[in-house]
Amino acid sequence: MSKTLHSAAATVASWRAAAEGGDVDAAVACLSRDVVLSSPLTEQFRLEGTDQLRDFLTSAFTAVEDIRFHTQTGEGDAYALFYRARVGSQPFEEAQLLRLDDEARIKEITLFGRPMPALTALMITLGPELARRQGRRGIAALMRASATPIHAMVTSGDRRVVPLTRPAAQRT
Repeated sequence: MSKTLHSAAATVASWRAAAEGGDVDAAVACLSRDVVLSSPLTEQFRLEGTDQLRDFLTSAFTAVEDIRFHTQTGEGDAYALFYRARVGSQPFEEAQLLRLDDEARIKEITLFGRPMPALTALMITLGPELARRQGRRGIAALMRASATPIHAMVTSGDRRVVPLTRPAAQRT
């Protein structure tokens, strides 16, 4: 195995351990200085650089609890990681596409999450927390107020309406 591949594997292992332990400093140590993160919630939200990622990870590790990775695939400069966790009382699963630079540091993170009730729970916890960390309390309150009805509708629909669409043999 070449040094770069070994370093890439070590970076990914360190990233996983940092996320599972909620260790922001260890996670940031895995990142390139010009890292870019694409949100799973909107195209309007991108984070760039380690300073922005530090704030995001601090908020994310507060909002997303009990992270446990269950699957990893990839090699060279691209890896896909999958974990299960909780956002409040909602079960949450996330896929992360990581791209590494020539120094085996993470340069790009693209996130994908499910199910929808967990994503809306994330909207009302992570977004406002990140805005508060940036000193934008008014925006934090606005984000929470605008996302709360969406979360209520999605959660209610998931519990009451979606089960009605299951095949008759699966309804309980």
